[in-house]
Amino acid sequence: MPALFAPLLLPATWARWLHLLVGTVFAGMVLLVYPGTEGVSTGRALLLSGAVDVPLLCLVALVPAVRRAEGVQARLLLVPAREESIGVAPSASWADRGRTALWLVARVALGMAAGAVSAAAFEAAARWPVLAVPLLCALLWLVVLAGRLQLALAVRLLGPSAAERLAAAELRAERLLERNRLARELHDSIGHALTVTVLQAGAAREVADPAFRERALEAIETTGRRALDDLERMLVLLREAPEAAATEQPGLDRAEELFAAARAAGSPVDAELDVRADGLPGVLSREAYRIVQEGITNALRHAPGAPVRIRALTAAGALELSCRNTLTGKGSGRRGGGKGLRGVRERAVLLGGDCEAGPDGTDWVLRVRLPLRLGR
Repeated sequence: MPALFAPLLLPATWARWLHLLVGTVFAGMVLLVYPGTEGVSTGRALLLSGAVDVPLLCLVALVPAVRRAEGVQARLLLVPAREESIGVAPSASWADRGRTALWLVARVALGMAAGAVSAAAFEAAARWPVLAVPLLCALLWLVVLAGRLQLALAVRLLGPSAAERLAAAELRAERLLERNRLARELHDSIGHALTVTVLQAGAAREVADPAFRERALEAIETTGRRALDDLERMLVLLREAPEAAATEQPGLDRAEELFAAARAAGSPVDAELDVRADGLPGVLSREAYRIVQEGITNALRHAPGAPVRIRALTAAGALELSCRNTLTGKGSGRRGGGKGLRGVRERAVLLGGDCEAGPDGTDWVLRVRLPLRLGR
């Protein structure tokens, strides 16, 4: 028995009943104005009212804002399981206006039927009080079914069109890609800074030379400031502030800063950049910087103190990057989830290139090839 009455007591049932009765009010107002109620039979009055309602509703549906207003009202009173299943955008095409017109006609027709049944049920309950409870329960069940029908119509006629769903999916995909890109940027920048800081702090604690400690503290400060700059830039992008487009992103021309930080951490760096950073497309220079940064970070993390060899050159229409370091056995198995290398692969694939990483004899090598013509 509780399951039988549970739907009747839901707030959504009463909200949908109110939504139905709004359609009744509209039809009633038209009926009072034309053809009136005096000297006209009920059936004829309803037919004449419908003949006036349909053209009027079709004219109203031509106004783009009507679709938005109906969508907002349907979301509030029909209580859909997913709000986004009912659109709240103005009409953008004639197809939208046509679906809005169908919705308005169906809503008023269903509302008139619900209003007539409600009035008849209350009149019968007043005439036969002993049947009031069964009549009210039957009426509420009709309201439940009519509300579900109206919700289904709203989802079908007021829901986003195929073009709107495609645009929304593209927007979600763009936002997801942007969040992934920012996550990679933060991982590369902050991960590099923390690796250098940990190595410098550990070395400063073990070496008694005051001059060495001073250099280590200076390197920690420099790396920390650079990481803070990157973090601030990421936060500006996340906030979507107006100055976000003007934030500077490091390119391959700043790779020497990475080499200096690695040398200060105790790893000799042999770098050969046979490429002009200002001659590369901006996005290629920035991604190449992050790839080199990740290669150096991996070398510092997994083979601290081992020599690192960096090569960058252009050949056969592509930018070729390589980072090679000697395997020392100090965590050089590359354990730890591989998020950095996965990020490098993602960067390479998005730019139409490829990435290889793995042991090569006694060395660990990261090779990345990026096409210079990104539109290819």
